[in-house]
Amino acid sequence: MLASCITQEYTPRVLLVDDTPANLDVLVAHLSSENIELMVATSGQEGLHLALTTKPDLVLLDVMMPDMDGYTLCALMREDPMLTDIPVVFLTAKHSEQDIEHGLGLGAVDYISKPFSMPILKARVRNHLALKRKGDQLAELACTDALTHIANRRFFDQMLDQEWRRAERNKSELAVVMIDIDHFKEYNDSLGHCAGDQCLKKVATTLKAAVHRPGDILARVGGEEFVVLLPETNLANATLMAEQMRLRINALTMLHPSSPSGDRLTISLGAASLYPSPKRVPTDLIDQADRNLYAAKRSGRNRVVAQ
Repeated sequence: MLASCITQEYTPRVLLVDDTPANLDVLVAHLSSENIELMVATSGQEGLHLALTTKPDLVLLDVMMPDMDGYTLCALMREDPMLTDIPVVFLTAKHSEQDIEHGLGLGAVDYISKPFSMPILKARVRNHLALKRKGDQLAELACTDALTHIANRRFFDQMLDQEWRRAERNKSELAVVMIDIDHFKEYNDSLGHCAGDQCLKKVATTLKAAVHRPGDILARVGGEEFVVLLPETNLANATLMAEQMRLRINALTMLHPSSPSGDRLTISLGAASLYPSPKRVPTDLIDQADRNLYAAKRSGRNRVVAQ
């Protein structure tokens, strides 16, 4: 599923970072009436940790803190691909023109000097959250396959690069499963493109039902080609998921009157897993899964090959 999945029931998360508990108490007391989830941190380090683990929709950040000040935290967030799109608003007593210029130059979306009006702060929080939501919705549309409503090639490539780097840091395995609908051209030729589109939708929905972990990504990467990205997964478990997907498609008993290998729709799958390292690149993993997929096709289709 898409990592940035948006639902109507979603409650925005706002992270408050200030080393003075009394300041946090005031903010919590006033902002708790808003339809948001509040989180608090009393240091820059704690704020960075919470940002990484909870992915807030907005950060209200003090500047003057020991060890790691607000400017440093904002700069670190902008350097991290996982945090760079989270809007940061400075709430601080530092209000010189240079201070404001510096904060905005680091990538903050707003700079509010203390003392401030609480009604105005609330209005600004609402506006920034509304802009963040619109940006998330646009990003999701850009990463979604228009026909099947699962992830598209662009999103898969982004996530592959991100998970590759994380697996390399953590020294963990990364797996992919390449999936191809058997004899799909013949299906289109005999039943028409409208039926072909409905087939792709049904296959995508069925494959998605087999993807349970939040970090696993199912994407459509070609006409009738799909792929699953499986972080922290060895070859045995990737093969198990691939076999479950194959069986789910078989259970649909969708007619394929022009299939040379039978009268029902089937899929072929190739699974691969490896430990990322500086001597390897993400395409090494994709190439191995692709070779296994074509081996499955050559050996009769409707099967999983994993080597």
